[in-house]
Amino acid sequence: MVRYSLLRFAIFAIVLILLWFTGLRGWPLLLLSAVASAIISLIALQVPREKFARQIEDKVEAKRVKAEAHRTAEDDD
Repeated sequence: MVRYSLLRFAIFAIVLILLWFTGLRGWPLLLLSAVASAIISLIALQVPREKFARQIEDKVEAKRVKAEAHRTAEDDD
């Protein structure tokens, strides 16, 4: 998650600097940088995002299995 966040911030910073060099300043610079970096992140960071989502799914499934095992053990008592 930290790696993904750092990559998103890096993309935002790069877009911000590129737009700043084109002469854009103020709120339009920030707004356009945010929108452009979000679009780029959706495409460029798809693999890290899916990997993180899989890790979360695995943890949730492990907890679900553990909870079911506890419920089954309680029912046997």
